[in-house]
Amino acid sequence: MELPGEDMRPVINRLKRARGQLNGIIDMVEEGRDCEEIVTQIAAVAKALDRAGFAVVAAGMRQCVLADDGLDTTKMEKLFLSLA
Repeated sequence: MELPGEDMRPVINRLKRARGQLNGIIDMVEEGRDCEEIVTQIAAVAKALDRAGFAVVAAGMRQCVLADDGLDTTKMEKLFLSLA
């Protein structure tokens, strides 16, 4: 299923922020920064990516319900579990 671009704008913004955070983490590692700071930032990026994934799955479910195309619950369950 393809999702309209306007539905994905918040996801795109979240992913771009995560990309910026990830670039910052790479810089931190290259600079030899404190491991606790690095791990904290990695956890933040991981959470941002998880939220982006859940937003995509939720948008897909919403589109299926609104389009009355039927909802493949097994497929959606697999998508959710892949984010766990």
